Amino acid sequence: MTTLVFTVIGDDRAGLVDTLASPIAAHHGSWQRSHLARLAGKFAGIVVVDVPNDEADALVADIEAITSQGLLHARVAVAGADNETRGSRELHVQLVGQDRPGIVHEIARALAARGVSIDELETRTESASMSGEHLFHAAMSVRVPDDADPDDVQAALEHLGDEMMVDLEVATRPQVP
Repeated sequence: MTTLVFTVIGDDRAGLVDTLASPIAAHHGSWQRSHLARLAGKFAGIVVVDVPNDEADALVADIEAITSQGLLHARVAVAGADNETRGSRELHVQLVGQDRPGIVHEIARALAARGVSIDELETRTESASMSGEHLFHAAMSVRVPDDADPDDVQAALEHLGDEMMVDLEVATRPQVP
């Protein structure tokens, strides 16, 4: 089996998921994981597919044909070995605060300085119920290497949360909203 990673973007319209799923099914591909969303009038996402080795090149060619038709822009990459989880621990971070430029940058910089990688990051903004101000929400799963102290990472994030005046929760298990 070959594992392929597709990144896709196109003008939002009905049928885009089917446009992508059809050649995957035709080449006996198995849709393993995806994150797809309508964002600012565009449809964008990432999809991981397992496909038999002898079908991989034909599937890539069919996806490139979809791109050339202008229906959906797609890029395909062959997945590498996933050994990032060895020698590491997972933390889950939830953040809510008044929206302002630089929130993601400050958190990402603090994590990178400690060798922590972000496995997943999901963000959104919404109007606060009472004031109508924009609130920024972030949920992320991060990977702390064994040579880093998870308590130090948590303390650094909490300190940053205090500086940015945002509510920040760090847990070893995902929070259920």
